[in-house]
Amino acid sequence: MSDARAVSTRAKMRRVRALIVKETRQLVRDPSSLTLGVALPLVLILLFGYGLSLDVKSVPVAVVVEDASPQAAELAGSFQLSPYFKPIRLHAMADAQELMLERKVDGIVRLRSDFSRNLALGSGAIQVLVHGSDANRARIIQNYVQGAVGAWSARQAAEGETAPSIPVVVQSRMWFNEANESRYFLVPGLIVIVMTLIGALLTAMVMAREWERGTIEALFVTPVRSAEILLGKTIPYFGLGMVGLALCVFAARILFHVPLRGSLIVLVVCSMLYVLVAVGIGLLISSAVKNQLVASQLSLLATYMPALMLSGFLFDLRSMPTAIRLLTYVLPARYYVALLQTVFLNGDVWSVILPNAGVLAAMMVILLSASRAVTQKRLE
Repeated sequence: MSDARAVSTRAKMRRVRALIVKETRQLVRDPSSLTLGVALPLVLILLFGYGLSLDVKSVPVAVVVEDASPQAAELAGSFQLSPYFKPIRLHAMADAQELMLERKVDGIVRLRSDFSRNLALGSGAIQVLVHGSDANRARIIQNYVQGAVGAWSARQAAEGETAPSIPVVVQSRMWFNEANESRYFLVPGLIVIVMTLIGALLTAMVMAREWERGTIEALFVTPVRSAEILLGKTIPYFGLGMVGLALCVFAARILFHVPLRGSLIVLVVCSMLYVLVAVGIGLLISSAVKNQLVASQLSLLATYMPALMLSGFLFDLRSMPTAIRLLTYVLPARYYVALLQTVFLNGDVWSVILPNAGVLAAMMVILLSASRAVTQKRLE
């Protein structure tokens, strides 16, 4: 009896071992499984571990010096020496305002022409204007400015040039987000996430399911052309994306009271470009891999995760390492985030809208053409 039990146990072990060998060989033969199991975690760890940072450094600010006194020059120089600022020294407030509108600077530090005279009278003040579209970043910049001015005041007091009891007052003001509400910055970014999910993830899943079920091959034997198949898949999800945009804009204006300072037409046109870009990514992925699981994972990696983490929605791009910051230039979500924040909070600033919309239009043409080419190859 014991011998029969031992034989049965050995047979079970052989079957289990055979199954293990079979599954291991199948895993090794499947590049997509290796990609999902090895490359994807590695990419995510490296990308998010090294690329993301909540620190704010090298903040671009315009330092407007209207006073020719040594005190004003030294205070302006303190921003040059600080690792937290990347100052642009100007002499006209109009030039600084133009840079702020174009998002080339995040703040303006203004030393008025009467700065040294008022300082001698004990009422020295500087003006600070901060771009308030990102409320959290704006608050950090305000604190940095306070720190730089405080360090300068301490040096002046130690040198005996000003009395320790005479502080320099910082008069701060936020542009484009006077209420200092974080939702003004977050809601436009959430629209990017919604458009990404509708355009890329859903399209990739549906097309991959069609490949798995063999319905695409059934269409291939009909006179319908590949471009017509792709068009028939694109239009419904493009329409769904526009419905999602309408719901998002309604929620932004009615529920969250986010201002829409730009044109609604500009917003719709830019959103149409991004939805088509996202649909093109979904079609390209699903046509290349033809598997729902792989298509969904690749869509998340290529669209959703970058839109969430590397588009400027949650984290400031200029605080990232140079290599990661260069990588963001190939991500369409980066340009859509800039467009939405500009149209909602700044208005129709064409020096920002046109370049970003142009990049999205170029990406749309490239991705849709690539999707057609990949599908055409499967037809031959």
